[in-house]
Amino acid sequence: MSDKLAELAKRRERLVAQATVQREILAQSIKPWLVPLTLVDQGLAVLNFVKKHPVLMIGGVLLSVYRSNPLGKYLKQGLVTWLAICKLR
Repeated sequence: MSDKLAELAKRRERLVAQATVQREILAQSIKPWLVPLTLVDQGLAVLNFVKKHPVLMIGGVLLSVYRSNPLGKYLKQGLVTWLAICKLR
């Protein structure tokens, strides 16, 4: 019985060492992807926030519509068109 336990302990040691090496290799291979994946994660977080709080998005659009910039004119036309389509449905 103790032979089996000793064998299991040795096997466990080997597996733990192998897992450590694999973790190090994985960490090195994932390093170049860290910044792009962080940006994607932040973008998804913003998208989820906008989905959960559409009133804030509409408020932002309305603020930009009434500001005196060239983009406001097009956003105002788009908003009017969008509201008209929503009323027709």
